[in-house]
Amino acid sequence: MNTRTQKTDFAPVDQDLYAKAFQLLDPDPIPEPAAPAAPAQVPLTTAAPVRLTGPVEKTLTDALAFLDTHGWARYSLVHPEGARCSIGALRAAAGSRNAAYCDAGNLLLDEARRQHGKKWETIPSWNDSHTGAQVRSVWEAAIRRAHHMNI
Repeated sequence: MNTRTQKTDFAPVDQDLYAKAFQLLDPDPIPEPAAPAAPAQVPLTTAAPVRLTGPVEKTLTDALAFLDTHGWARYSLVHPEGARCSIGALRAAAGSRNAAYCDAGNLLLDEARRQHGKKWETIPSWNDSHTGAQVRSVWEAAIRRAHHMNI
C-alpha cells in the first residue's frame, strides 16, 4: 500500500528504470543466496569410472621400474653393484612375500611360459636363460595383463 501523508515535489520513481540504472553501475552484483534446490539426478554414464591400479599391477610396474633404475642381472638375486634378477626386483617392489608378490610372480611366470614355452619351472631359471630384451617383453606383457584383469 502506498499512502502519502504529505505532498512533495518529487516525481514518482519508475522501479524498473531504477533497477536498470543500478545494474549499469554494478553489472555483477553479489547474488542473493538461493533457496536450497533438490539434489540433481546425475546419470551414471556421464562420469568416466575411476580405475585404481591393482596391487599386482603396481608390484609388477614398481619391479620393472626398479630394474630400469638399478639394472637387470642374471645368475644372482642381487648383483654386487645393485642390479637384480627378475625375482629380486619383485621382492624389492613388494617389500615382503605378500599376496601381491605371489600373484605378480605367478603372472610373470605364466607370461614367460606363454612367450618362451611351458618348460620354465621358476622365474630365476627363465630369467637366466633369456636376453634382457626378452625378459623386458615378458614384464611388459605381464603388466598389461594385470591392467586388463584389474588386479
